[in-house]
Amino acid sequence: MTSVVSLELVLDAAADAEIRREWTLLDEAGLPSQAQHIGASNRPHITLLVRTSLGDLPAGSLEDRLPLDLTLGAPLLFGTGRTRVLARSVVPRADLLDLHAAVHALAGPGDDVPHTVPGEWTPHVTLARRLPVDRVGEALAAAPGKPVAARVVGIRRWDSGARTVSHVAGRGTLEPC
Repeated sequence: MTSVVSLELVLDAAADAEIRREWTLLDEAGLPSQAQHIGASNRPHITLLVRTSLGDLPAGSLEDRLPLDLTLGAPLLFGTGRTRVLARSVVPRADLLDLHAAVHALAGPGDDVPHTVPGEWTPHVTLARRLPVDRVGEALAAAPGKPVAARVVGIRRWDSGARTVSHVAGRGTLEPC
C-alpha cells in the first residue's frame, strides 16, 4: 500500500467520547468497528485532505479558524460490493467548507484522493469499515446515530509511512487515544 499523509480535524472530548461509545456499541454487537483498530493514532476524526506527500503548512495559518462548532448527523454508508463503510455524517456549514477549502489552498496542488477535494468532499467520522451489507440494519440498530453537537478543537497530520501524528493547529491533536 502506498504511504499517505492526511490532515484531520479532531473533536472535543465530549464528541470524541460519544463516537468511541458508538464504536463500543458496534463492537459489543459483534460487528466491525473502529474500536477494533488498536493503532496509537486511532481516534475519531474528520479527514480534510489525503495525498502521497505534503510539505509543511505555514505556521499559524489555520489557528484563527478554530475552534469550530458543528453537528454530527445521521449515519452514512460508503462503498460498493459486499461491504460498506459506516460513518456519521457531519452537517456541512459554510465555516467548515471554508476551512476545508483553506486547507487545500495552503497545501497547494497535489495528488489528492478525489473524495477529499473541495466540491467532492463528504465530511464524516468513520464508525466501521468492512461492514457486510447484510448486517447494515444491525449496525444502525446498535448505534442509531442521534445528532451530536461537536466542536473541532484541532487539526493533526497523520503520516502513514512514518507512522507519526503531529500538531498542525488548535489543541487536542496529540493526546493519547
